Amino acid sequence: MINLNVNEIKTHFSSYLSKVSKGETVIVCKRNVPIAEIKPITALPNKKRPIGLAGKEYPDFKISDTFFEPLPDDIVAAFNGEDL
Repeated sequence: MINLNVNEIKTHFSSYLSKVSKGETVIVCKRNVPIAEIKPITALPNKKRPIGLAGKEYPDFKISDTFFEPLPDDIVAAFNGEDL
């Protein structure tokens, strides 16, 4: 774990980012007081996530093909806070 003040991180950000990508954790300090932590994220899975697990408990459960069709324009607009 590396403890650094903001100015040091700003000056050498790319080199510390490289260390984070290799698994190191960087503690960001402001006047030697820890305020944040920069750490690597876990690798994302390469396969698609299944849609629900209901099929195991409810073998008759089926997802219709219409589930995957695009939403109507009025519903998309509502999600985006727009008026049609």
